[in-house]
Amino acid sequence: MTARVLIVDDIPTNVKLLEARLLAEYFDVVTASSGAQAIEICRSQDIDIILLDVMMPEMDGFTCCQILKRDVVTAHIPIVMITALDQPSDRVRGLESGADDFLTKPVDDVQLLARVKSLVRLKGLSDELRARTRTSHELALEDTARTEFGIAVDGGRILVIDTERSRAERIEAYLRNSHAVTILTDPSEAVFQMSGGEFELAIVSMALEGFDPLRICSQIRTVDQTRSIPIILVAEDRDRSQVVKALDLGVNDFIMRPIERYELSARVKTQIRRQRYTVELRESLNSTMAMAVIDELTGLYNRRYFERHMAMVLNKAQEQDRDMALMLLDIDYFKPVNDTYGHDVGDMVLKEFATRLQRNIRGVDLACRFGGEEFVVVMPDTDMRAAQGVAERVRSAIADEGFQVGAEKPLKITVSAGLALNDQDNDTPESVIKRADIALYRAKRSGRNRVVHDAA
Repeated sequence: MTARVLIVDDIPTNVKLLEARLLAEYFDVVTASSGAQAIEICRSQDIDIILLDVMMPEMDGFTCCQILKRDVVTAHIPIVMITALDQPSDRVRGLESGADDFLTKPVDDVQLLARVKSLVRLKGLSDELRARTRTSHELALEDTARTEFGIAVDGGRILVIDTERSRAERIEAYLRNSHAVTILTDPSEAVFQMSGGEFELAIVSMALEGFDPLRICSQIRTVDQTRSIPIILVAEDRDRSQVVKALDLGVNDFIMRPIERYELSARVKTQIRRQRYTVELRESLNSTMAMAVIDELTGLYNRRYFERHMAMVLNKAQEQDRDMALMLLDIDYFKPVNDTYGHDVGDMVLKEFATRLQRNIRGVDLACRFGGEEFVVVMPDTDMRAAQGVAERVRSAIADEGFQVGAEKPLKITVSAGLALNDQDNDTPESVIKRADIALYRAKRSGRNRVVHDAA
């Protein structure tokens, strides 16, 4: 994982220490010595996460954070406040300023890196949604720009998962004045409850009796209906190594016992605000998307949208020296399906294919109908190994189960795929597409129902 990290601190020694830790993990590091300089950098460069000191002259970190979170240009950037202050009230003030987390000095290396990686991963999905909204706007659709900080945070629907009811009831007592809280004492029912309960947040105890809390979190992240619901872990000091693993699994945040009421409230508000903002982005994107950019048959984006979005993603990848992969897919022997069963059945196959394709790519990937029986997937921040994993998952999803089309017996459908990276100097969308097309041609010539990349 690579990202551009902005370190903001007026003490050079602190900056050098953090910079060395991050460079060792291959992050791209930018530095600022004041809040004003940090704001200027964030407005002029692509920053993925900010490590922000609180105690600075002229403008403290709280004020800097508030300014960044209220500016539509910078509001999406995650902020981790780093300071020697260790009172609960200081943590709460930082979180209420809009910070995504609050770490005290001296900073533990493992926790710092786990938190940075977790927030960068979440930002990747948010960035992709914002990019798609921007693409829609450039195609003369409604502009839906809004900062996350303007989202209401009361009335959250929260599920507290703990095998000991008394512990769960203490959390419920802290939150019930502002939110609707449901308690679940049987963790095996977590995914079932969350799939149908329209919850906006899960709070999971690390002290589950007879259950592995990380397994519960992993199950929540695996199911489509619950994958995007934020999770806060409630942990003891002895659980720190497990918390780091949990952040790698996709857990959003954690709070340590004994629980401080106002810190819990602030962290809950942060997660509900982010969840509602993401949902709003998705709904806004769907409601403002005109037929000009949607393929009517499959519901995927069409070639016109793909070409605009591909150019934007490639430009960003080149500016930040990041990977980007492209997958071009073609349904094998599709013409005989139309000739034998008719175009109505052919249309049913295309729609089912699009559904399986969408189901088996990642949230940050963009699937489009390229034309006829050809489809294309843009995969930002993706190297060849990851791209091959996605492509093989899609290929298997198509080949392993027949396509049920009406009363006829299921049709055996397969797909061939070609992969290409933006790994050439002065790449253009056309040059990457051409390499993916050549790889697709080789997949067809070598027997179909396979994935070939441009370096194979």
